[in-house]
Parts: sequence; structure tokens; C-alpha cells
Amino acid sequence: MSVTLTERAAQHVHGFLAKRGKGVGLRVGVRTSGCSGMAYKLEYADVVNPDDHSFESHGVKVLVDPKSLPYLDGTELDYGREGLNEGFKFQNPNVKDECGCGESFNI
Repeated sequence: MSVTLTERAAQHVHGFLAKRGKGVGLRVGVRTSGCSGMAYKLEYADVVNPDDHSFESHGVKVLVDPKSLPYLDGTELDYGREGLNEGFKFQNPNVKDECGCGESFNI
């Protein structure tokens, strides 16, 4: 099981953590939400929780809670710009359907 970052996403996280002046990595998870059932949640992590699954990707620690891992296994996060929008994009092989707005998914 794993969750990875592209090199571009890892560079973004490194830069943000450096600007922020603290943090151990990126915490990735899922929550119940949206019209399709689940939504991604991202936050910069300051500590590693005892039950976190930890993955290293391009020098960045990616932390995932045990309840989210089955939904995220095999996911790769990229970071990019499209027009005026920029942000993380999830390439999740487990997703069966997404809502039209792209904010939620189901498995």
C-alpha cells in the first residue's frame, strides 16, 4: 500500500514547509462529503500520529490515517496549474465515479 507525490508536488510541499518554517510532511485523508460520497482532505502535518501510515516520496513524508488508506492506496498526487487555478490533483485508481464539480468521489 502506498500514496505518492510527483516530483512537482513534492517540490511544492518542500517550498511551502520551508516558508511555513515547520512541519514534518503532508497529511492526506478522506472524509464523507459531497454529492458522490467522499472528499479528499489535505493538511500540512506538524507531528506524526502513532497510527499514521508513513510513505516517503521525493523526500517528502506523506502521512495517511488507517481509515483513509484503503480508499487512497495507489494514489499519486500531482500539483499543477490550469489557467488561473492551481492545486493538487489526485490520480486515484480506486475511484469508480466522480461528481461533476470534481470535489467528491465514490469507490
